[in-house]
Amino acid sequence: MFKYDPPSELLKDRVILITGAGDGIGKACALSCAAHGATVVLVGRTLAKLEAVYDEIEAAGHPQPAICPLNLETASEKDYDDLAGQLFDTFGRLDGLVHNAAQLGPRTHLDSVKSEAWMQLMQVNVNAPFMLTRAMMPLLRAAPDASVIFVSSSVGRKGRAYWGPYAVSKFAIEGMMQVLADEQDGTTQVRVNSLNPGATRTAMRKKAYPAEPPETNPEPHEIMPAFLYLLGPDSRTINGQALDAQ
Repeated sequence: MFKYDPPSELLKDRVILITGAGDGIGKACALSCAAHGATVVLVGRTLAKLEAVYDEIEAAGHPQPAICPLNLETASEKDYDDLAGQLFDTFGRLDGLVHNAAQLGPRTHLDSVKSEAWMQLMQVNVNAPFMLTRAMMPLLRAAPDASVIFVSSSVGRKGRAYWGPYAVSKFAIEGMMQVLADEQDGTTQVRVNSLNPGATRTAMRKKAYPAEPPETNPEPHEIMPAFLYLLGPDSRTINGQALDAQ
């Protein structure tokens, strides 16, 4: 497990946007960031899930989060620009961006994947992070030291049979991270890294490995030290790295 002991006010006064914030790793990240002082922007498809996370954060007495429902499968360029405009008017900057939302898609031979399923997954896993990052760059550059995290996967670093478009999409995410990181290096205060959560007790993991006993894997909150490290000031010099949470 990633070794890091975050100070209680690590993310005080920081504004952090998390996609897929209604469930699993995204939810754990939102709760953890809020508990360490951040104002969290909750982005996800299902309003009821986002509202439940919002209520949990507020009940704990943490900074009031913001809810921004967005379906990454259907969102247009204007939707991302509108979101950036709302955040600029409200906060004036963005200190952290966590690209967590993703689809698992069909796990089969690549030549058995239907074109429609391929396009749908790439829209959520690749095109959406690109469009969201592009829209948020002015806000990220307005922060004293901003951090972008692309949530990756081991199958996005070494291809594996039957992982289909999901694996390919995570390779794309790794490439996007490297290009962005190199572009920001020495030109802005924005750092860009990828983080592989490893096997974690989530609905996606259960879907991918239905026969696996869930208790063999850590809960999402247990892998949060890596996220907190990358989102806080202690990682200011870390850029362009492919890291592991476990």
